[in-house]
Amino acid sequence: MSRIKAGLSMLVFVLVVSLFSAAALAQNVHITVLNSKGEIQAQLEEIAAYYSSITEGVTVEVAAVPVGQSPFERATALYASGNAPALLMVDAGDVLLFQDRALALNDEKWVADAIENSLDMATAADGRILAFPVTVEGYGFIYNKAVIEQALGGTFDPKTINTRQALRELLDKIEASGTASLVIGPEDWSLGAHFFALAYATQSPDFAEIKKFQEGLKNGEVKLADNAQVNGLLDTFDLMKEYNYDRMDPLASTYDRGTELIGTGEVAVWFQGNWTWPQIKDFAAGNDQFGFLPVPISDNPADYGNTQVPVGVTKYFILDGEQNSPAQQQAAKDFLNWLVYDPEGQKRMVIDASIIPAFKNITITPEDPLAASLLEYVREGRTLNFVLNLPPDHWAQVGASMQKYLADFVDRAGLLAEVEAYWRGL
Repeated sequence: MSRIKAGLSMLVFVLVVSLFSAAALAQNVHITVLNSKGEIQAQLEEIAAYYSSITEGVTVEVAAVPVGQSPFERATALYASGNAPALLMVDAGDVLLFQDRALALNDEKWVADAIENSLDMATAADGRILAFPVTVEGYGFIYNKAVIEQALGGTFDPKTINTRQALRELLDKIEASGTASLVIGPEDWSLGAHFFALAYATQSPDFAEIKKFQEGLKNGEVKLADNAQVNGLLDTFDLMKEYNYDRMDPLASTYDRGTELIGTGEVAVWFQGNWTWPQIKDFAAGNDQFGFLPVPISDNPADYGNTQVPVGVTKYFILDGEQNSPAQQQAAKDFLNWLVYDPEGQKRMVIDASIIPAFKNITITPEDPLAASLLEYVREGRTLNFVLNLPPDHWAQVGASMQKYLADFVDRAGLLAEVEAYWRGL
């Protein structure tokens, strides 16, 4: 009998120790979030710190993608080292590249609340939903309304800039007032993933036609020199080069300097996206009169692209299903649900991080004027496809070719030859 009692005691002890160990593990879950939106690194760190402070046993850490490295390259390197974060923020076009490592998210509540088409780029051929849509973004010519109206001596209506000639006349008037009219950001990701991507976006409102155009480039069937939209876009870029604040040294500027130039009103127009607002507002000194102009590609107001701006879901969170434990995976799911459904989570993402959410249930209106401008284009149906299916190295390779064109190291024929060679090389 004593042996039985001793055995039972030992069994109880083992069970207690096991339960204690499991509880201890459950109370010490650490997850890492890979952030590829450097402009909101500080805001995401604050969100993670707050969530960690209110969530017992869970710590959320935010790691940034190094400057100059693409999200795909960083995520691939982390997987190779066996240190994959629980959540990896990747570009829309990269989601399917991680489909063998991503945890399927079809059963998550937020799937039903995602806005229309926001999960298209995140859904595998077998129907698995591979990622969480982080943010809706858009881009075009950011304008400082106060500067323009001072130059014009009256009210500025952005809808009047619907042709290349109208843009030229506006830039002329700004220059005549003594203010620099426009600055071009020379970053390869801006020139390659955003500006030249307009050459694809303006081909058609039908995304299937855009993909057909891209396939024609791969097959060598499309000649860019013969394409009206491509040439029209580059005609506009030539105009931008003519008025560029940095035309004497066009590759010298930086992203941070651009936010200061447009924010302080030293220049009136800058080609960029709504993700710039967290930095612009630091220089704007209470001036919230900013918005977007389309990039016109012709002198016919009716041409597609002259009155539209690109809008789409640009970033997704992949939830790692390979190197993180079930406890870490659950903690990551809980964190995402907090962002979507908790009022504090919603506020911190939309207001603090200036993110336009991709979920219908979030009704908070972004306070920043660039987000408000984009929402106006969306509500009026004046949007282009934000072309997000580009290969991972497109921004670097085509961006480098655009940098050469910006600095006059190559002419238009040389630029188009390089772009065609890039696509054929795929």
